Amino acid sequence: MDILLIAGLWLDGSAWDDVVPELTALGHHPVPLTLPGQGDGDTSATLDDQLGAVLAAVDAAPGKPLVVGHSAAATLAWLAADARPEKVAKVALVGGFPSAHGQAYADYFAMEGGAMPFPGWDPFEGADAADLDQQARDRFASAAVPVPEGVAKGVVRLTDERRFDVPVVVVCPEFTPAQAKELVAAGDSPELARAARLEYVDLDSGHWPMATRPRELARVLAEAANS
Repeated sequence: MDILLIAGLWLDGSAWDDVVPELTALGHHPVPLTLPGQGDGDTSATLDDQLGAVLAAVDAAPGKPLVVGHSAAATLAWLAADARPEKVAKVALVGGFPSAHGQAYADYFAMEGGAMPFPGWDPFEGADAADLDQQARDRFASAAVPVPEGVAKGVVRLTDERRFDVPVVVVCPEFTPAQAKELVAAGDSPELARAARLEYVDLDSGHWPMATRPRELARVLAEAANS
């Protein structure tokens, strides 16, 4: 199965470099995406541009792909299910939950010069970054690509209720499945609360398992694709 890999904020397709060979060895065809504005130098990119790139990859897949969204890109994966409910086999959300209709995509941190740069590690101290050593932190920070304002402040538009029939796997790295279920039950993720087929999978890592637990993450994603 084609497995489309969408990394979160500040990351390009190379974020999946350690996951790709593991997924290939497990018999799948991983397709890491470098999104407009996050690795291609296009500082004017918008959320619609990024969604267009994801949908182009969905449409190019020979069958129905598994669409994987990490962190903020959980929303992009869910937008793909909304736009192509008949084409997306399943959505896997790694350490993230989809934004609701009408919300901003990822307007979390300060803008500088029309983009949202990586804010440093202070906002992520604790469970998010606990398994990243200093070398890994330095490597991440030096490679981080500022997210264009048109992406971060882009408004999420969901239009097709058939998205709720697309199976969803919530991969739980820095939080537990029990915590994720509580969040959904409390109404903090209204989109997932309406998902017809929703499962949770534990993954003992921080917020960036593609860097710290690539083999384990690949196994989880392969199992999601196989089921």
